[in-house]
Amino acid sequence: MLGREKIQAELTDTEAFCAKLLKPGSVYEFLANHRRELFADEHFVDLYPSGTGRPSIPASRVASIMVLQILEGLSDREAMEQVRSNLYWKMALGVPLDYEGFSPNVLTLWRNRIAASEAPNRIFDIVAQVVEATGLIRSRNKRALDSTVLADAVATQDTFTQIIAQIRRVRRAIPALSKVELTASFDYGSKDRKPDIDYSDENQRSRAVTELIGDANALIKAGEGLSLDQSGQEAIGLLALVAGQDVEIVDEVTGRFAIAKKVARDRVVSVVDPASRHAHKSRRSYLDGYKGHISVEPDTEVVAKTAFTKGNEPDAASAKALLEEEQEPVIVYGDTGYSSAQLRGDLQRGGHSAVIKCHPLSMAVPGGFSVDDFEVDEEAGVLTCPAGNTTAISAKGRASFERHCTGCPLRERCTRSKRGRVVKVDSGSLINRSARRHFADPAVRADYNANRPTVERIHAQMKRKLNSSKVRYRGIVKNAMYYSAIAAAWNLRVLLRNGLTRHGGQWVLASG
Repeated sequence: MLGREKIQAELTDTEAFCAKLLKPGSVYEFLANHRRELFADEHFVDLYPSGTGRPSIPASRVASIMVLQILEGLSDREAMEQVRSNLYWKMALGVPLDYEGFSPNVLTLWRNRIAASEAPNRIFDIVAQVVEATGLIRSRNKRALDSTVLADAVATQDTFTQIIAQIRRVRRAIPALSKVELTASFDYGSKDRKPDIDYSDENQRSRAVTELIGDANALIKAGEGLSLDQSGQEAIGLLALVAGQDVEIVDEVTGRFAIAKKVARDRVVSVVDPASRHAHKSRRSYLDGYKGHISVEPDTEVVAKTAFTKGNEPDAASAKALLEEEQEPVIVYGDTGYSSAQLRGDLQRGGHSAVIKCHPLSMAVPGGFSVDDFEVDEEAGVLTCPAGNTTAISAKGRASFERHCTGCPLRERCTRSKRGRVVKVDSGSLINRSARRHFADPAVRADYNANRPTVERIHAQMKRKLNSSKVRYRGIVKNAMYYSAIAAAWNLRVLLRNGLTRHGGQWVLASG
């Protein structure tokens, strides 16, 4: 059952002796005075539905510990050491001087229950309710979007390691498959992670991977006739995935496979954390992990919304989730990661305004004419080239200047194609054309430069000060919950900076 704090003070309460040590406006003072109102029991009753049994640690204390843990970048064990020995923490939690805390496993239990609940982002949502009650961002219509790549918590595995590890997992998870006879020379019962071969020898690599794939297929086929629970089905499905994503058949007669000289589009990088992906933040910056996305109100620096995805998810794809709860039209700021015609169209249909940096135009001839040098007449359905030639736009959105390019004096600056210049003029290209004209306005660029950098700075501080450059858990669900809690801790800092307090049963800001 859910435990609750006792309202009656005790003689040995830390606050009774050390209250003067608390710095006014600090998170410790705030939690000491208002943790029960901020993290009220009704926010957590679903985690302990039973009304009988031994009471849990009070929700107000566990949630407060989770916030302090994030703000100070501590592990569970380090956080409990602070509970045992740090006076500031004791006062923030309202515990006696001799309070020794509890097992760090309790924090793990609470996180697991929150992540598995219907409201996994409840810590963020609780603080968001306070933001709404204070009206801090209610009348502000700006939202800056950004993503950051977060390293996963596991080691990247090569093809051999993944197949072997997943075969072992399948045989453990499904006892009936442990009796299937396997033919590979590799001993799955050993502690070895990979076959003992010369990996510089292509023939040995091919022979080893062919044997492993044969064993994987044998287990998959044997599992087809079994009634499996969800865990077993997921194990079989992952085995089928890793056994086929990095290989190609090189001899159909003998059925011989080899490691493919390419990278699968959505490659699983580790069977320990199947949701982790190879992520590129830029051409030179990449790692394996996830992406954290935030929507920030740039004037107040409040995080309005978070999202969490696989590392290879496009930034623009997460924009819908970041903006779905906006009740009024907003101005959306974003870098080139959000410069897609689909997103711009969606924003326009939703009544929002886009101040999004455009991708640089590529030119068929360096220094020559770009598509923006061609004039579009949408009503007439024609396109005019820099030389003054006009051609009709087809139903598929293509305008061909093939008959005009022959003998054209500007051809060398326009195209290298033997057939002449062909320009794409569909709805998406028209949206992007309009966006480039819009962003070329100096006033728009000045607006972008004034508001967009804020979200990057906040992301940098969340990663550096709140120790969130690497995820702590496996999978999207738990990491998404923790990432939103990091944003909640950030928002609480912003609120305290604005003088958050409680007056007459209402959350108010001293600055208001």
